Amino acid sequence: MNFTGTARAQCREADAAAMAEAARLLREGGLVAFPTETVYGLGADAANAAAIARLYAAKERPSFNPLIAHVADADAAMREGVFPPAAQKLAARFWPGPLTLVVPVAETSRISDLARAGLRTVGLRVPAHPIAHALLRDVGRPIAAPSANRSGHVSPVSAEHVLADLADKIDLALDGGSSTVGIESTIVACIDARPRLLRPGGIARETIEDVLGEKLVTVEGRASGDPIAPGMLRSHYAPRAALRLDATAMQAGEAGLDFGGRFALAKNVLDLSPRADTVEAAANLYSYLRELDASGAVTIAVAPIPAEGLGEAIRDRLKRAAQPK
Repeated sequence: MNFTGTARAQCREADAAAMAEAARLLREGGLVAFPTETVYGLGADAANAAAIARLYAAKERPSFNPLIAHVADADAAMREGVFPPAAQKLAARFWPGPLTLVVPVAETSRISDLARAGLRTVGLRVPAHPIAHALLRDVGRPIAAPSANRSGHVSPVSAEHVLADLADKIDLALDGGSSTVGIESTIVACIDARPRLLRPGGIARETIEDVLGEKLVTVEGRASGDPIAPGMLRSHYAPRAALRLDATAMQAGEAGLDFGGRFALAKNVLDLSPRADTVEAAANLYSYLRELDASGAVTIAVAPIPAEGLGEAIRDRLKRAAQPK
């Protein structure tokens, strides 16, 4: 099949007919956006280098930035990667769910070198969303699925967000409503003596450390050079507006991204969580960033957010979004 990417993609409710069409497109080398519990993913057959090349081009994503491969279950993941004891423990506890494990690539892996950015490791995830799970089961092979947006832009948590970025570059978008977690998966590398936290995300560091019985080694993002997992570039997840982090008050002309009611009396403000709940804040983060960005504000003031629980992941995304473009 010849995919040109010149027509506006269809957006269809994820009924049986749309799911069958999505599976067919993926098997034939197409690009399909679909919901997961974290954010919407842009799917391509991870074993098809031509499809992966088209995915990189659609997202305008550098090909040195590896992709997460999504699979239907842990058994499928273990055909693609070599799981040391720590990875097995985390997979048993958190899959399906918002955790990506980076492990050595298995000899039996079908995932293309291009999807892995030439690395001898692979990032694997078993998503918890029923639409994602059904699609992976129907396709029957690993699906590379970074966030379904232009590289570096705010991640999508609805089908509308996907189409705003990629409508003329993909073949189909499955509409499954809003993502419930609203922030990307936590990424843990199990390739050294101690597990490493590569990206905070939908499962809090403390929860993972409780399961492992040890502290995670933290790996900082990179300003340049080749990352070993997605989401590690320092400038990422960014709106057009500049972000002013840890603001205790708003300045004239700014929009406000609030937390816990600090900016309650100001105009053009969205509160991630009036009750100061980081889980609620994570679910609202990308939608609110997009909405405030669309207001035309040059700067968005961001209220302080605690680093505990999912607050660590929220602060990570905001810090990257605030970096110079």
